[in-house]
Amino acid sequence: MPNLEVVEENNDYIVVNKTAGYISEKNPYEDNTIEDQLFKHLLQKKRKPYIGVIHRLDRVTSGVLIFAKKKSVLVAFNELFSSRQVQKTYLAIVKNKPANTKGDLVNFLVKNNKDKRADIIQTKSKESLDCSLSYEVIAKNNFGYLLEVQPKTGRFHQIRAQLAHIGLPIIGDEKYGSDQEYYPLSVCLHSWKLTYQVSGSNESKTFVAPLPKNKFWEFKSL
Repeated sequence: MPNLEVVEENNDYIVVNKTAGYISEKNPYEDNTIEDQLFKHLLQKKRKPYIGVIHRLDRVTSGVLIFAKKKSVLVAFNELFSSRQVQKTYLAIVKNKPANTKGDLVNFLVKNNKDKRADIIQTKSKESLDCSLSYEVIAKNNFGYLLEVQPKTGRFHQIRAQLAHIGLPIIGDEKYGSDQEYYPLSVCLHSWKLTYQVSGSNESKTFVAPLPKNKFWEFKSL
């Protein structure tokens, strides 16, 4: 088990760089979630630490994950997320060369509970949700093309589904059509940066999660 990688910690919150392969939140069927690891970390300083789950990342995704250490901080961050004052920037590696170096994707997405995936459909339906993102190719290596992705909505699996829909499945993501092997319970999708507006000011705060340490993520320009 890798050590919990702390990006930043203070009295209000703790930011970690989540390792792919682990579930974010406590789960009765899992005994080593990121929240479990965090609890052990906080126990070293406090007998009964409070952990507020602000947001989550898919098991297969790595990167920035914030937990509140106070109930008031959880409420404040929940408000930031619900009012869309938080911008996430992801990095994804795709094997196929994108037709365009940058673009905007706008689709209708339906959550497929049976297969635990998201399906992109051509026309709007009662079950569909609008989803949109922007992407740009920022580097290339022997494995594929590195895309910087900014989702404009926060739908289930939307980055994975939308990129696959245009022929760019993320490396390792067999669920969405990738034929490139990667590491178990992981895909080449990393929550790289998270920026939010500091309440009561014009300032913004950004957290950056270092890239996974393996050969797929070695890019000369980063």
